[in-house]
Amino acid sequence: MSQLNMLKEVAYLKLWLGILMMTDISLIGWLVLNYENAKLLLVVSDIAAIIMIAVGILVLHKRIASEIERLRGL
Repeated sequence: MSQLNMLKEVAYLKLWLGILMMTDISLIGWLVLNYENAKLLLVVSDIAAIIMIAVGILVLHKRIASEIERLRGL
């Protein structure tokens, strides 16, 4: 794979990392504002979504870091 294509892939992955981060921040904000009035199922679902998205952020960050290291090796 050429360096240009690898750079494009890293940029694309960074885009998705930003989208996941904003989604996670939004879910945390919703939880902070609505945990007292929301139904228990919604609160539990929100917490589960926050955890799953946070794991996705960590996995994606590690993939981006490994792609950058691979680019440095070229």
